[in-house]
Formats: sequence, C-alpha cells, structure tokens
Amino acid sequence: MRGATMVVATIPVSDIDRARTFYRDTLGLELLWENPASIRFGVGPSELSVFRRPGLELQHTVAHFEVEDIAATVAELEAAGVVFVDYDEGPLKTTNHVARIGPAWGAWMRDPDGNYLGLRQADPG
Repeated sequence: MRGATMVVATIPVSDIDRARTFYRDTLGLELLWENPASIRFGVGPSELSVFRRPGLELQHTVAHFEVEDIAATVAELEAAGVVFVDYDEGPLKTTNHVARIGPAWGAWMRDPDGNYLGLRQADPG
C-alpha cells in the first residue's frame, strides 16, 4: 500500500477506564492521547488504539506484541497480575505459558474485556 506509514491495531472495549488501567499500568504502554470514546497507546514504532464498543466477543488474537525475550516478558507480566491462556490440546501446547508456533514462540493473555492478546518472539537461530 503506497504511502502507508504504519498499521494500528484497534481493539474494542466495554469500559474505557478499565482498559486504560490495563494497557497503560499493567502492560506498561505509553498513553499518547485519549478522548471519551478511545485511547491511543505507543508501542515502540507502532500504535495501539482501544475504543468503546461493548458487547463484542472475539475468539481470536486481535493483536500481538513482538518481544525480544518472551520468557522474561511473561514473567514480568505475570508478576503484574496478567493471567496467561495455556493450551494442551490441538496444535498448540504451552509450557510455562509459551508455545512453539512455526519459526517463533508465542504466549497469549486476555484483556479485561476478554480480547486475546499475544506475545511473539522470533526464533533467534
């Protein structure tokens, strides 16, 4: 797409205040701006937007964060109160909340609205 400078993941939430606390305070994302209906966070060179829209139930990962050390990030977030989703059936099997996904490693959590968020670490070798 000619002229595009970034892609911004946009996530629906029912409670904008609760989302602010989770994304800013628990995940540690930088709050860039907010209005009564949405909040924009900085994530490295990218951005993440949450907007008020209750009543949606998504069953897939809506965004994932690329990290350098997935085990350390999982431990840090777990210490902050994040509960990770573990899998032991089908193609995904987690150990210490982390699964091999093709040439990478992944882990999944849910935000207060139940949206699935992922962590991904590329295979260094």
